[in-house]
Amino acid sequence: MPISPLHDAETVRQQKNLTNAQKRTNSETKEGFLVNNYIKEDCADLNETMDTLLISKKVSMPEKLDEKKRDKKNLVPISAISLGVMGAIAGIAGLVHYSSKVNLTIDKLKRVPPTVRNVAINDESFQALYRIVECPNYRTIQAGCGVFALTAMAFMGKTFFDGFKEVWVKKREADIQKNLQEKLIDIETQSFGGKIQITRSLLSQKAIELSKYLNYEQDNKIKKRETFEALKFKGNSKRQNPEKKKNYAYFLVGLGTLAGIIGLGFLSLKLLTKSKGHLEKFLNDTKSEISKVVKNSSENTKKQDMANLENLFKTIEATDDYMKKVLEPLNWSDKEEFIKRMSKEIGKSTVDANVYCGGGTTPKPTFYSHVNDYRAFLYNYLLDTENAQFKSLFLGTTGLTAVGYGGKLMGDAIKEVQVKKYNAQTEAELQQRLVSTELRNFKAKKDASIQPLMNEFYKQIRQGKPREELKVMADNILLEIKNGPPYVYS
Repeated sequence: MPISPLHDAETVRQQKNLTNAQKRTNSETKEGFLVNNYIKEDCADLNETMDTLLISKKVSMPEKLDEKKRDKKNLVPISAISLGVMGAIAGIAGLVHYSSKVNLTIDKLKRVPPTVRNVAINDESFQALYRIVECPNYRTIQAGCGVFALTAMAFMGKTFFDGFKEVWVKKREADIQKNLQEKLIDIETQSFGGKIQITRSLLSQKAIELSKYLNYEQDNKIKKRETFEALKFKGNSKRQNPEKKKNYAYFLVGLGTLAGIIGLGFLSLKLLTKSKGHLEKFLNDTKSEISKVVKNSSENTKKQDMANLENLFKTIEATDDYMKKVLEPLNWSDKEEFIKRMSKEIGKSTVDANVYCGGGTTPKPTFYSHVNDYRAFLYNYLLDTENAQFKSLFLGTTGLTAVGYGGKLMGDAIKEVQVKKYNAQTEAELQQRLVSTELRNFKAKKDASIQPLMNEFYKQIRQGKPREELKVMADNILLEIKNGPPYVYS
């Protein structure tokens, strides 16, 4: 059974030698002491808890907390896309309608020519298959099967060497990553050790600083610190000046760009003016050449002169009046017909393609082969195996293709490995350079976490808080430095 504070051995001993008044006074004194120290008032508060946790009585929330986000109107983009697509379709329909209308009234000389379906066979395998279908005989079938076999061999060889290259590159990449991770261990160790050292240094500095305020009444130092904080605030305000300077720099860059655009525009106009002068000189020289041909023309050179004049007239896009004036001294019987033909050629907006290139004017498909492939030489050799030159061309082109592809594959593999190696080295160097940045970041965050607590500590000093309570606050500040954010293990 617990012993009452009023009936312990020492109290009983004292009570024997005291008068009734003394006994009552002694009891009242003890009761007052116990009530003041252990029994609180009915209206309990959190003053001690606030001192222990370093809670300030008034701390505002960050301004960013109440910043409202703009609601995005999700239906506007969907509506814009829908209307844009339908508008494009309507525009295409309008263009078709306009083209149909123009097609009825356009001059035949200005009408664009019709196009034909011209199928180009540029792959040797397709060309060999086309020859087998078009002309199935022993030679075409033998040559086609040879091309197919060589294609299969090349594909399988390419697949093997591509896989070999990827495996080799992957092994080298694994070695590179292993070396990189070993380097990163040392770098991360430097960062981790630096953070611990920062924490220990802050503990030492703040412990010495706090102990001075706990051991002495130094109002002057408090005032000096307040002055320092004020100067620090002014220093932060002055740091806004570089932003203004940056805005001025952007303004100057904009002016310089605008001036450059204007200057280049004038330069372009000047160059175009000079080009116009060159063109006029070219036209004058061409007209002089036309006059010279007309002056020296005769019946013996009529055909050649007509061809020369045709090219010269097309070059300067001569008019009917000019051609009539220049050709007036000539006594050609077909002069008028020549002028009409030239006027028609010059007045056309387009020219007709060659029949053998365009495939004619009927809307039917035509086929032609244009092959740029080493397998074409195998096809030619199998068509005529007695031709030694075909054999040499096949062996030479095939060998060069194989050597070229192998060299390119080897070069690409070495390049990839070297790029990965240098990238890993660059990454390690970057992480090494970032150690100091990370430590400064850690130090800045640590200061941001501790400085409000220090400000609260100085505020309580100015308000005359007892040293015993200040000691509790100082202990919690040091604990916050040691265990508070940002954590070393994060």
